[in-house]
Amino acid sequence: MIKIGLSGWGDHDLIYGPGIRQPDKLRTYNRYFKTVEVDSSYYAIHKPELFEKWAAETSSDFTFLVKAFQGMTGQSQMKYSDEDMADLFRNFRASIQPMIDAGKLMAVLFQYPPWFDCKREHVQIVRAAKRRMGDVPLALEFRHQSWFEPDMQERTLQFMQDEGWAHSVCDEPQVLPGSVPIVPEATHPALTVVRFHGRNAPGWTNNGQDNWRAVRYLYKYSQEELLAWKERLEKLQRESKELCVIFNNNSGGDAAANARQLMAMLGQACKELPPEPPEQMALFE
Repeated sequence: MIKIGLSGWGDHDLIYGPGIRQPDKLRTYNRYFKTVEVDSSYYAIHKPELFEKWAAETSSDFTFLVKAFQGMTGQSQMKYSDEDMADLFRNFRASIQPMIDAGKLMAVLFQYPPWFDCKREHVQIVRAAKRRMGDVPLALEFRHQSWFEPDMQERTLQFMQDEGWAHSVCDEPQVLPGSVPIVPEATHPALTVVRFHGRNAPGWTNNGQDNWRAVRYLYKYSQEELLAWKERLEKLQRESKELCVIFNNNSGGDAAANARQLMAMLGQACKELPPEPPEQMALFE
């Protein structure tokens, strides 16, 4: 099964008609997609009641890919003691428990930062994260090229498989060393994640631009680029029971349109979009 969705559900104007209030957006989103990436959990550990609410608002076949809190992956660059780190993991696990109980957690995504390179110390950090999360399904995404250099790629994939991590396959700009190539290989029989970050190479890294975060994911995939992915996804589908495909190219509002394009290519049903509001006539025309 291939489930296609978007990163977050609040900023996709294409699927929201006029008058849709923020509290109603998840239910509306659920009409078009059956999975979503929760990005807000990266910035804060939510109260369990929030995950319980989201689970209750969605259909029985809807699932969530939840991003791990940035303190758990070193992205915040804060220094935590072993005791503090254990508390972070404990609190995060408690926060997502209602979603686990509802059977709607696809996986927790551990996305490690661009400076998290392939070395023994970092391998041990990843091992510790898996141990602390217990039996919660996990997906692993690296952003430093060293994990997938020619002499390390097979060893990295074998490590993921041995440790029980689902591979989060990236489509992203090739700006080295803080990016990884497309490596369409499954490492877990239950799940593979694919995340489309766009290919905006000039905007991928922060070069002192004030609007860096606003333009980083500014990219619209072409028909040809998505067609190239169709074969990869069909291969991954044979290797994993479920594929979770997330479009994260949100900066220009292209994620929803690209996701629907890919769904159509794969023969998946696409619900008709809401009508566009009529253009207002120019005053005194």
